[in-house]
Amino acid sequence: MTDISSILQGGYHHPLTRKWQAKAQLTKSMLVYPIFITDNDDEETPISGFPGQKRRGINKLAPFLAPLVAKGLASVILFGVPLADDAKDPTGSKASDPNGPVILAIKVLKNAFPGLFIMADVCLCEYTSHGHCGILNEDGTLNQQASVKRIAATAVDYALAGADCVAPSDMNDGRIKAIKEGLIAAGISHKIMVMSYAAKFSGSLYGPFREAAGSAPSFGDRRCYQLPHTGRGLARRAIIRDLAEGADSIMVKPANAYLDVIADAAEIAKNVPISAYQVSGEFAMIHAGATQGVFDLKAMALESLDGILRAGATIILTYFTEAILNEGWLDQ
Repeated sequence: MTDISSILQGGYHHPLTRKWQAKAQLTKSMLVYPIFITDNDDEETPISGFPGQKRRGINKLAPFLAPLVAKGLASVILFGVPLADDAKDPTGSKASDPNGPVILAIKVLKNAFPGLFIMADVCLCEYTSHGHCGILNEDGTLNQQASVKRIAATAVDYALAGADCVAPSDMNDGRIKAIKEGLIAAGISHKIMVMSYAAKFSGSLYGPFREAAGSAPSFGDRRCYQLPHTGRGLARRAIIRDLAEGADSIMVKPANAYLDVIADAAEIAKNVPISAYQVSGEFAMIHAGATQGVFDLKAMALESLDGILRAGATIILTYFTEAILNEGWLDQ
């Protein structure tokens, strides 16, 4: 006779009881949609290798996002893509240009959608002529002091323009503290979330993004300041450090390839939201597998997001947000 305690299938036979097995359900409010904004006001250009994603000028933002907001879009994160001939220099001075794509986009979106939570990625790589995430020393390494000062000033400018959250992705040591101090000095620290890309790993999953943002380094790579993919211990140390400097949320990037780090973040940072960025390469791989008939796109996309959620994330940045909302994937 079968032991009574071994009978499990009755508890997940029905579709609803299968959903009930989750500790948390994926909801629309958890999703953040990454948006690429150029300095060509009327641009709407498909991005090579990045299924369905486009670079858009500020005149195209509100018309594109309006249907998504109506269907439950709660948050976006903005990435500036400057294309003008004079947009890049060694110090990334145009990153916080009041007439640049990010600040203009923040103002446009706040006016069009007052309730939309706007996150601004803070980095210099899109604006530096060398493509690295800060100001360089003569030997090509990052000048931490100068870079952090510039990153903090840019973050404050984005916040003053109306961003609800600033998310520094540069990985320079000490930038969270510097940003917090800048926000305090500006008198706005009480209303701006600082989301730290604390556990951001170097690797092979950023190709479509770098094509979208035009941010590939002109020499070398970012391995000396982004974490090595083997560096679970380094990620834990970075999370602890950024929490001590005042981070309001911790991000892990990429997501699906680093579920163990998401779980670590959820353990270490119990008192702040844990965000995970399903990056361009992860998104493109799922599309490629579906195109080859390996699996169904919707089923695999949702499975991948449930895995991120199960690992401990409470916020997910994903390019699948558009399909989830437009096609009602969470409404069924």
